[in-house]
This record gives sequence, structure tokens and C-alpha cells, in this order.
Amino acid sequence: MTRSQKNAWQLTVTMMVALAATLVSSPLAVWAAQAEKQAAGRGPEGRNMRLVGANDLQGRSAYQPMIHEQGGRWIAYIGHHSGSALNPLTGAQEQNGTSLVDVTDPRRPKYLSHIPGEKGEGEGGGAQMVRVCDGKTLPKADPSKVYLLRTFGNSVHEIWDVTAPEKPTRVTVVVDKLKDTHKSWWECDTGIAFLVSGPPDWRARRMTQVYDLSDPAHPVFIRNFGLVGHQPGSSGPMPALLHGMISAGPARNRIYFGYGTNKDGVLQIVDRKKLIEGPKDPTPENLLYPQVSRLDLFPNAGAHTTLPLYGIEDPEFAKDKGGNTRDFVIIVNESLVNECQEPRQMAYVVDVTDESKPFSVGNFNVPEASGKFCSRGGRFGSHSSNENVPPMYQSRILFFAWFNAGVRAVDIRNPYSPREIGYYIPAATNKTQKRCVKVESGERCKVAIQTNNVEVEDRGYIYIVDRANTGMHILELTGEVRKIANFPR
Repeated sequence: MTRSQKNAWQLTVTMMVALAATLVSSPLAVWAAQAEKQAAGRGPEGRNMRLVGANDLQGRSAYQPMIHEQGGRWIAYIGHHSGSALNPLTGAQEQNGTSLVDVTDPRRPKYLSHIPGEKGEGEGGGAQMVRVCDGKTLPKADPSKVYLLRTFGNSVHEIWDVTAPEKPTRVTVVVDKLKDTHKSWWECDTGIAFLVSGPPDWRARRMTQVYDLSDPAHPVFIRNFGLVGHQPGSSGPMPALLHGMISAGPARNRIYFGYGTNKDGVLQIVDRKKLIEGPKDPTPENLLYPQVSRLDLFPNAGAHTTLPLYGIEDPEFAKDKGGNTRDFVIIVNESLVNECQEPRQMAYVVDVTDESKPFSVGNFNVPEASGKFCSRGGRFGSHSSNENVPPMYQSRILFFAWFNAGVRAVDIRNPYSPREIGYYIPAATNKTQKRCVKVESGERCKVAIQTNNVEVEDRGYIYIVDRANTGMHILELTGEVRKIANFPR
């Protein structure tokens, strides 16, 4: 028995002993029973992280989770890739869209409703993106309501009333007839939304549309924005397409845009006020006006997630005169190709203390040999980090989704040398889809976990969702590693 097999066996035994103390009919026990039926025969693997609860999300391919506290409950909103599955709540076969799950008790998640998405293939359908804001926070909204901003396939951005998550109702269409959509951002305190869109007249199929959604029922268009070369009438080599952005809000007055996936990545730092209030006509000069700086990554790296981390104090430099408090952006690439048939995609630490000269100072990678991940099937490499950073994890721990290597917990207290402190790879189930590569004889397919995205909520629970239809897993840190986080004593 190899060390990895022994660790997996010990973890499985530990889980079964814990489960024996619970009711046999509990949802977690049912999940464990399903895991035993896994086609690949590989059990859960982990170190310093443990499973709290899970939900199969009706066997839908999952992209983005967001967890929101509303009405005394915690609700998980999960965006899905294209496909279809039976919704037992309605008895209908529904196109993958948005799942709403009550996770108030994370040990017993309860599936509440499903909002169907658009029919399509791959990322061409479904409803991948979700953002949620309370009406009491939005400046002009109904304070009694809760609102969901989501995509409808690649053609529409729309808003739903999810005050009663069991019965969501559509409020309005923000914009439609688009060429593409992806991972947008919505500022709940201002109502300003930065939408990844593809208007018909723009050359790039993914750029930014800025809208005022402070009154969700009455969207107000502000402007279109992108890199020079994205705009209508431009020519020459096409710059990398927009993947997403993270706004630091009006207080910091910065937005961090990420372009590219697994190649030709760009980090663009933008002055938020200039973007919103500056000249709108998409000339090269006007597109450059709000840009503070730009970092072009090397050709084999993209920029899926661009997460700012401010005011990190590195103990190593505590005795040095100046320079011990720094600002950083974490850039996470996206792996796109199965079984390592591409350059390795990783996470990079970029120092932006001097915004005019951003530069890379560190990186994080999962060693392939630690799990023989290239031979497991599916994608191996980075995809995203958590975007919500609650106080217990602030400047201490980040979590990265790493496809067939699950989720990785990383100590970032020394941002120059991020250090893995834990991980969790779920068990495949009878719902986990195969991932294939072309070979001379045709195709080689393997069942593989594909942890696509990770998010954390303000109680400290970690949520991961699976691209290969394995569902959602809710996790927590354990042992000495939990002490690195700043949980209340």
C-alpha cells in the first residue's frame, strides 16, 4: 500500500467512525453511501480539512458559488454550466441554471429551488455567474428584497428577486443579445455593476459593460470598456479577452481586471472613478484614460482571478526600515486542457504597492508527483481562489480550486513564499462525469473530480463545487492549521 493509499484509507476509516455516531438517515450518511458507489474507486483525500456536509446539486456541472446571509438563513447560490438534469422538486428535466441551497445547517444542506438556464454546449449555455445583494444595502432598491444578478447563457444578464429563495421571480433583463458573458462584479453598497459582456458591435466577445443597478428594477447603462483593440473598428492582433474583475469599491477607488485564461494574461489596474465618470466614447485615448497600470504576464499564463490583498505585514521584514507593509494582487491562471496537455497553470503573487510598477514576487503550485495528478484524468492546475475574505482568513489563508487536486488551503502570511497547509479532494460518485483525451485509438476517458471554484462565507466554512457534476462540498479546517485562522476564541 502506497502512502497516498494509506492516507486515503485512514481518512475513509475516520469518516466512517464519525458517521457511525450520527443517524443512518442523515444527509451526510446518504452522501457517504453514494461515494462508495464511485466509478473510479478513489475515496476522499485530505489533510487538515474535513467534510462537514454536501449536496449533489441534482448532478449539474457547477461553476460559481456564492453564500449569502438573508432572513436569518444562509443561502448558497450556485451558477451552472450548460447541460440538463431532472429537478425532483418540479418533476421536469431542466436546463442547468442556478441552484439555491439552504446551508444554515452546513451538515444538512437543503436544496430549495432551481432557476433554469439557457440551452447550449459547454460554456455556451447554463447560467454560470451569480452575485447577490440585499435591497437594504442597495441605494435605491426595495429594502425588504434580496436580489440575484446572474447570466442567462452567453446572451443575457438578468436580475431575480430571491427574497423567498424557494420561489425566485425574475425582476428584469439588464441587457440581452450579447455574444458572450462570464464572471461579473456587483457592488452592493453603490449598486454599480461591472458586467462581462459581448455587445454585437464590439470586436471582442468579452469586455466590460458598466451599469448602475442601484435600483435593480430599472438598470441604467453607463459605458462600455475594454483593452485597446477590443473596441469597434479596431484592427491588429486581438488582445486577451476579459475573464473577470474585482472592484475594491469607492473607498480604494480601484478595480482589478483579469484577461486571458491559460495564456497571454493581463492584469489591468483601473481608477474606478475615472472609469465611471470619464469620457465614454471607446477611442484608444478614452480606454486608456482610467488605466493606472498594466502587467502583461508571460505567454503561458492567464488571469482568471485577480484578488487584491492590502496592507499585509510580513514578519520577516519587521525589523527593516520601511517596506514591511505591502499591497498585493493574487493572479490565478485557469487550466483548460485535460491530463496536462498544456503548460502548468498556477497562482502568482504580484506586488502592487507601487501601482505604476506591478511585479511578480511569488507563486504557488501543487506538485504533480504528490498525487500523480496528470494521470488521474481531467484538468490539473489552478482555476480560482475565494473572493470573499472574512476576518478569520484575512492576510492569513487563501483557498485555491485546483481541478483534480481539489481545493488547497494556503498560508499567505509570507506572500513571497505561499505555503500549502491543507487540502481536500472529494470522492467521485455515480454522478461524476468522465473526462476524455484523444489518443491514436480514439478516446481515453477517466472519471475525475474537477473542483472548479471555491468560496468561503463569514462563518468560516469553505464551499467547493465540481465541474464534473459531483456537487457541492462544505468543508472546515482542522487541527493546528485551524489555529492559523483568526477564529474567535
